[in-house]
Amino acid sequence: MTLPRTPSLRLDHRRALVTGAGRGIGRAAAAALAQAGAHVVLAARTAAEIEAVAGQIRDEGGSAEPLVLDVTDLAAARAAVSSQPAFDVLVNNAGTNRPAAFLEVSEQDYDAITTLNLRAAFFVAQAVARRMVQASIRGSIIHVSSQMGHVGGGRRTVYCMSKHGIEGLTKAMAIDLAPHGIRVNTIGPTFIDTPLTKPFWEDKAFHADVLRRIKLGRLGTVEDLMGAVVFLASDASALVTGTSLVVDGGWTAE
Repeated sequence: MTLPRTPSLRLDHRRALVTGAGRGIGRAAAAALAQAGAHVVLAARTAAEIEAVAGQIRDEGGSAEPLVLDVTDLAAARAAVSSQPAFDVLVNNAGTNRPAAFLEVSEQDYDAITTLNLRAAFFVAQAVARRMVQASIRGSIIHVSSQMGHVGGGRRTVYCMSKHGIEGLTKAMAIDLAPHGIRVNTIGPTFIDTPLTKPFWEDKAFHADVLRRIKLGRLGTVEDLMGAVVFLASDASALVTGTSLVVDGGWTAE
């Protein structure tokens, strides 16, 4: 009897869309997918950033192209997805946060966070999934959620609400899309040292509290997430859907 073979983590001949791909987690996700062999379409509002990342990927021998897109413009997002060949992988990464105490959250804060983190994420995923179904692609949709989609956090009421919403969306999407062979999961990072989070560390007490809660004793890096992205995109996770891969250094363990 022959030994079973480990399913491949390679993504050759697959197409991937990464939103918010110009920096931080999105940039790393795009690099990870390209390094695994996928052709990556990098979407973001800032042309210079995604053109630079796409150029770096191509310089390393990978395949990538930029797509200037504001995902909160739903008509533009639908048109962009419709104009492309169907994707095998979506990394729904574009997101934001405006930390504020609950009693101080403004309508502008609420709208900015929920419009990007929930509304845009929902309809971008819907557009990509429709194209997958039309093309009979058994694809993988990966929402970039957060550990804050599993717990609460000070000064993060709207953000936590949005990420808990993404976790619920993922479970329901997984049920609806399973008959089409489309898997839907989330990645739930802890605090990752990126341009978005860098201003947070100016508060030394907050920085110390974060490190206390992360049981492994350090901030996350974008490299900590790259393997998770490739795993969930690849055949190695062929039976994984409707769940969250929490990359939090043990934050949510207690």
